[in-house]
Amino acid sequence: MRPHRITAAVVTVLALLLAGCGAGSRTPAATATLVPCGFPPPAQGLDVRVLAYNSSAVDPFTNTMVRSCSRDGVTLRHEPIDFAGQTQKTIATLSGRYGTYDIVETYGLVVPQFASTGKLRPLDDLVARYREEYGLDRLSPEMLAALSYDGKLYGLPTMAQPFTLVYRRDVFDRLGLAPPRTFAELREVAARVQRDGGIRYPLALPLLASADIATAYDAALGSLGTDYVDRDTGRPNFTTPAAARAFTELRSLLPFMDPQVTTFAQPAVQQQMYNGSAAIAIMYSGRMFDLVQERNSRFSREFAFAPPPSVAGGDVLYNSLSVDGWAIPANTEVDPDLLFRFLAASVGPESARAAVPAAFPSRLGSVTPASSPFAPAQLEALGKAPPPEPFPWTSRISVATRPVVADVLAGRVPVKQGQQRMQDIATAIVAEYREVG
Repeated sequence: MRPHRITAAVVTVLALLLAGCGAGSRTPAATATLVPCGFPPPAQGLDVRVLAYNSSAVDPFTNTMVRSCSRDGVTLRHEPIDFAGQTQKTIATLSGRYGTYDIVETYGLVVPQFASTGKLRPLDDLVARYREEYGLDRLSPEMLAALSYDGKLYGLPTMAQPFTLVYRRDVFDRLGLAPPRTFAELREVAARVQRDGGIRYPLALPLLASADIATAYDAALGSLGTDYVDRDTGRPNFTTPAAARAFTELRSLLPFMDPQVTTFAQPAVQQQMYNGSAAIAIMYSGRMFDLVQERNSRFSREFAFAPPPSVAGGDVLYNSLSVDGWAIPANTEVDPDLLFRFLAASVGPESARAAVPAAFPSRLGSVTPASSPFAPAQLEALGKAPPPEPFPWTSRISVATRPVVADVLAGRVPVKQGQQRMQDIATAIVAEYREVG
């Protein structure tokens, strides 16, 4: 059995490709660092359109590339946009014979989907050509692997975001609490803060029913050592005991969270921490930089950080490793060699140094334990995430099963019934990629 191409209509199922990266706060052009960006001047003026969502973690790379490479007759153009808007525009620009954008910011979950349908240009030849000039051998092998599909590289990684736990140090110190290492400890800590800390809903997780909730379920399932789909048999795993436990463990946290939690994306979770209505949160590490800015919260100096807990103990944490990077659409009319020079310039050593601590850059050694208050938590979490599932069906299963996850967590559908629905959905999706016999 081997994957085969699917129709462009199926690609539109990815109307919202999870809030893995999420819409973030916009940082000003001051995040732009001037770095070397050499290229042969084109024969005539050239506009290059860049599609990238705005967040404190992504902006340093986007702004640096736009500022440094807009020269010698070339103008790079980037318009502010949120993650949902980027998702829609990515699908649109990759669907036609000619695209609107020449460089697209992407991430690991969706690379297999777009690569398997020929929407992205492989980058291996360009990496080999420019490896020495741009020091590309210093990019994280794990992040390169996360943006690869079927043995080929389709994205040049900029940075990674693991889940990170943030908590109010003043509240924990007052109650004699330590950061939780398992879900059982998380429940105990949250119950104590709820009872004795004066915070009615002490725990905040991004469980937006139209997006983040699927990431949360996948993180819980992964912490229990289970993939969406068995790698050997190709059979979905949603009727397994681990799939049931992932539901029950997540549901066990609901008494400690705001009843409206399924309407909260990551910005809403940040807001709960900003205003003190929550004392513990778990979200992508790209959100941590905003928390420590004094302009955002009177508690900015009280926030402390730790790796996320595991669901049931062990080294695999309740975690989701999102790796972002630059891709070149297969339908761009701009010279890919020229575009790759821009990408490579944005992930150079100068860019990486300037992106810390807002981002965890792909360049090895950029982040040290002393580089930010949340760096130690990031470094530990990076090595304890569930392994990626680099298959074209993964993102489709996430999107298609997301309403079922929301119904089960809300108690509208029994766990066992929800498991079977997800199994049926995933089985049908995987079947589209498999040749019988």
